[in-house]
Amino acid sequence: MRLGEMVVDVAPLRSSRNFRLVFATQTISMVGTHLTSVAASIQVYALTGSSVQVGLMSLVLGLALLVGLIAGGLLADRVDRRRIVLVTRAATAVVIAGLAVNAALPEPRVWFVFLAAVLAGGINGLGAPALMAATPHLVQPGQVAAAGALTTLTAQLGAMAGPSLAGLLAAGPGVAICFAIDAAVYVVGLALLAPLPALPPDGSHGAQRPLHAMAEGLRFVRGNPVVGGLLLIDVCAMVFAMPYALFPELGTEHFGSGPSTVGLLYTAPAVGAFLGALSSGWTGRVHHTGRALIGAVALWGLAVTCFGLSPDLWLALLFLALAGLGDTASEILRRALLQHHTPDRLQGRVGSLWLAQATAGPSVGNLEAGLVARALGSSAVAAVVGGVVCLAGVAAVALAVPGLRRATLLGPPGASEPTAAKASPAGD
Repeated sequence: MRLGEMVVDVAPLRSSRNFRLVFATQTISMVGTHLTSVAASIQVYALTGSSVQVGLMSLVLGLALLVGLIAGGLLADRVDRRRIVLVTRAATAVVIAGLAVNAALPEPRVWFVFLAAVLAGGINGLGAPALMAATPHLVQPGQVAAAGALTTLTAQLGAMAGPSLAGLLAAGPGVAICFAIDAAVYVVGLALLAPLPALPPDGSHGAQRPLHAMAEGLRFVRGNPVVGGLLLIDVCAMVFAMPYALFPELGTEHFGSGPSTVGLLYTAPAVGAFLGALSSGWTGRVHHTGRALIGAVALWGLAVTCFGLSPDLWLALLFLALAGLGDTASEILRRALLQHHTPDRLQGRVGSLWLAQATAGPSVGNLEAGLVARALGSSAVAAVVGGVVCLAGVAAVALAVPGLRRATLLGPPGASEPTAAKASPAGD
């Protein structure tokens, strides 16, 4: 493969005006989302003086997001997806504007911040599966991986620029400005997405009961070796080898430094992930996509293991950057395989399960890492153990699910749907 083919593939941007609109919206939205996230944490701590309250707000937001994602997956397979995206973005803009007004009051109300977290999390959860399910229809066949890589790139840009900008604005004009900018970003996004065509789901399942519809999506995941395998292999990485909760102790105790070192530990994976997204051109051209996915997750596990073994900070940062690179490649390949091997009528429900796992997995993994570190008495050893368990899990999944090893983005989309997952009669 030539060097030029390693650079992120921008073909979807060149060939699709509609995808350009989505890409522009997601780019500014990711920055705005981090503005609000950081500003809300700063505000809650300033009002309560409690890190527990900050953590509780994140938990409330995460739970609301999970509920919204499950409901949003059902909705995305029943209702025009463009309409869902526009309505949820408009509603979120109102909620964020409310946060700006509350922050500008002489005595801001902390209960309103928690209420806004519930509303924003639930509403965003409703809209996310619809946008994910619609994306394959906005690009040409064969560009799904490239579109996923560009989407990942916007997320990494937001993760790097948003928090720093939020800190500067919060220290200067105040957190109200952060919220106001994010609300304006949502309004701009509405204007960008308004020209999109109608994006109805393939087939009508409005008469099917919600629980039966959700069960159909679960049966598909269980019966499809590619989709089920890629969800399972992600569990190995996110649950068993998630080291982020270990960074504060490692930065202060293991490496003998202070908050600046902790910040570097958190930044290193994002830098690696950004570089991985920039060099993701190969993801849409590789023939053995499943094997590449297995290798990317194995790279994450190996890098986390080496991170735990690193005696020097610079070496630890290098391995964390490699972990971030592997994680980005894994995300791009998983997204592409999931969308390629899922029929359109199930895209919303299956996509919502993937998004829900991506939301809950790191939280569970960080909790597991903290518990293991406490049990073993060392965060460094906990990172090593997590990485080794991840590698063992990857090997087990690769051996147990040969369909994942053979998975490819070549061939007709959705061709691997098993008979057991086909639609049951409406209302069944």
